[in-house]
Amino acid sequence: MLQSRRPLPDPAYSIAAVLALLIVWTALSSSGLLKPGYLPSPQALAATAADLVRNGYGGHPLFQHLASSLFRTLAGFGIGVAAGVPLGLYCGYSRTASATLSPIMAFIRPIPPIAFIPMAVLYFGLGEVGKIVLIAFVAFNYAQTNAQAGASQVPLAYLRAAESLGLSRGQTFFRIVVPAALPQIFTGLKVAIALSWAVVVAAELVGAQTGLGFMISDAALLLRIPVVFIGILLIGCVGLAFNLSLAAAEAKIVHWKGH
Repeated sequence: MLQSRRPLPDPAYSIAAVLALLIVWTALSSSGLLKPGYLPSPQALAATAADLVRNGYGGHPLFQHLASSLFRTLAGFGIGVAAGVPLGLYCGYSRTASATLSPIMAFIRPIPPIAFIPMAVLYFGLGEVGKIVLIAFVAFNYAQTNAQAGASQVPLAYLRAAESLGLSRGQTFFRIVVPAALPQIFTGLKVAIALSWAVVVAAELVGAQTGLGFMISDAALLLRIPVVFIGILLIGCVGLAFNLSLAAAEAKIVHWKGH
């Protein structure tokens, strides 16, 4: 009887995909099919990255560009989540709050965040406040929506069990509704951090002198294509780190998910 093959671990597939991408990338960049400079080779990007680490960009160290973008993103994300999650939970638990705020949120939600950049500049100027407010708006939108969805989908059996045990509304909210909504809350946090990190690039196109968005836009104007690619790769790597961090926190906090 033939023994079935043991499945490969998931990281093996991830590593194989990355290696395949690098092989295709190297082949395309050295094939001559593309115009020179359109697709820098991995070797050219490695040399550019080493130069950026040593000399920085635009008179600022590479670490400062990264730190500026991280500060704006995490500050806006923290403010948006701190306001959005409690409000979303309350709207999901209270029919009155849901009826009051749902139409407003449904009106605001489809508006692209970059449409508010001129207003952020008008009301808050070109400094850090406008950028953080814009990112906070994005994080608030998705954190509130998902928290409300999680709180409104608590099984009725849970609520009836809480009522039969004599729990007050406050006790039911904190002991039943909040834990039941946590999986949906983490879904909202993942979307919110991804979009916050994306929006910071757009926000840094206006009036910023540091940040990955500034570095990418300035390098594109100067046709420094390898620097543009390095900035994009850094954005992708940090976004992946955010997602993995939230996934790890979810696995630890929402340990009953999937059981």
